[in-house]
Amino acid sequence: MSLSARIVRAQISSAINLVVQITRLSDGTRRVTGITELTGMEGDIITMQDIFLFERSGIGQNGRVQGRFRATGIRPKCSDKLATAGMRLAADMFEHTKQVA
Repeated sequence: MSLSARIVRAQISSAINLVVQITRLSDGTRRVTGITELTGMEGDIITMQDIFLFERSGIGQNGRVQGRFRATGIRPKCSDKLATAGMRLAADMFEHTKQVA
């Protein structure tokens, strides 16, 4: 079966809500560095928006990467789907000033 790239991308964008990115940092540890929502399509391009990002602040005394996981200030569209499924998220957890443990 031969599908166009646009059709495949449309199927991906409708089937996947969130992408969790894990990165190996310079100290060898792995950490979640981003949670991004797939929001749909614009033409042939899948559109995405960052919800949470890890911000590096330096290297600690033990040589480990320091930083914090912060909200970008964007409330994900999929939060309504989660609420319908019984998983209610506090609205303030998406505020830009909010740090996530």
